[in-house]
Amino acid sequence: MHWFPKSAAGGGKKTGSDLFVLTSTDGKIHLISKTGRVEKSIEAHKGAVLAGRRSYDGSALVTGSSVYGIAWGPDSDQVLFTNGRQLVIKSLQPNAKPTMWKAHGGVILNVDWNPVNNLILSGGPRRRLFGIPMVEYVVYNSSAHEYPITSVAWTPYGELFPVGSFNTLRICDQAGWSYSLEKSNTGSLFKLAWSGDGTQEAGACGNGQVLIGHLIERRLEWKNYEATVVSSKQVDVRNVVNDVKDKLDFRDRIIKLSFAYSHLSVATSSQCYIFNVRNFNTPMIFDLKEDNVTLILQAEKHFVLVDTAGVYVYSYDGRMVSSPRYAGMRADVLNYQTVALSNDTIAIRDKTDEKVVYVFDAQTGKNLGDGKPITHKLEVMEIALDQCGPATERRLAIVDKNRDLYVTSVRKFGGERKTHKFRQHDSILGME
Repeated sequence: MHWFPKSAAGGGKKTGSDLFVLTSTDGKIHLISKTGRVEKSIEAHKGAVLAGRRSYDGSALVTGSSVYGIAWGPDSDQVLFTNGRQLVIKSLQPNAKPTMWKAHGGVILNVDWNPVNNLILSGGPRRRLFGIPMVEYVVYNSSAHEYPITSVAWTPYGELFPVGSFNTLRICDQAGWSYSLEKSNTGSLFKLAWSGDGTQEAGACGNGQVLIGHLIERRLEWKNYEATVVSSKQVDVRNVVNDVKDKLDFRDRIIKLSFAYSHLSVATSSQCYIFNVRNFNTPMIFDLKEDNVTLILQAEKHFVLVDTAGVYVYSYDGRMVSSPRYAGMRADVLNYQTVALSNDTIAIRDKTDEKVVYVFDAQTGKNLGDGKPITHKLEVMEIALDQCGPATERRLAIVDKNRDLYVTSVRKFGGERKTHKFRQHDSILGME
């Protein structure tokens, strides 16, 4: 079962967005509306259809018989599926050779491929879990679990993933670190799915029940303050110096929050709240254009909100300052590694051409300089802007596909941009 992707529908209504795909044991594929009406049935396979997924852009559907797991590539032009102990990536381009490799020592039961971080998850009966960026190298190989891994599923924006097993649900980050372990008397978790905002998950259990979970206990720190999401609609703030506590209640479900530069920014499903650490009782509040904020980045003078429709720069008094954009921008796949913010500049790595970084004036939203983006020699994996000094001396840090670090000037005053590559023996303290 798979719903039409929310990112494909965007902010407006799109044909097919109220339909979900249901595969069956008789080889048929059914398109069903949210009212339960069967809109169309297709004779697709001989034998049970074990997997079916809509593409991220909503334009295509892939199903598999005798295939335990299947997933689309980030650009909806490739399909990943299981083949016994192997994983196979098949391009939709004609005559393209598939990529195949042995991923597990036993049959692979489930896979997922996240469009934001480009990482592949796979799990199987040997009780091990793998995280792979395409097929270059294994990011994470778990130790053996107590029971076979029966389900995995990335959050929509690739920050976390749950692992389902017999009477067990574990939450991990993309590096493989375990954040939470829940034991439930539900049997094996055969399928996991996330809400569009990544705050709730549902699991299909072996005993016939449906498990519903909410992400809580997220904790952020800024100087002597710590903010903790204690429920879906409440944040507790504590001053660790004098142990003064504030309870912040919200009307709607909390989607994203960020804590920096003396301001706590909280996005719910309908509004954004801006709290100053000097007074948590009177926040600035404004309504959101979309109900699905995917990213909040802060600088000293303003902050950025990203949703599935666009990128918006706001001041801390709730006033929208600018909305930078470029042709072909895909806001739905932006994350903290591909967007950077300073007091005067915002940088965005392009998804269509990952060698390109667009830089904008944060106050106006216009392209800086001659309007041409910064083009690197290799695909850019992560970017960051320095936070100090005047705008004329702003620097952009780039980590490319080879994991090399470059620092380049943002503003070009005649000639070429000055770029410095850090050698391995250079001292690097961090990127922010």
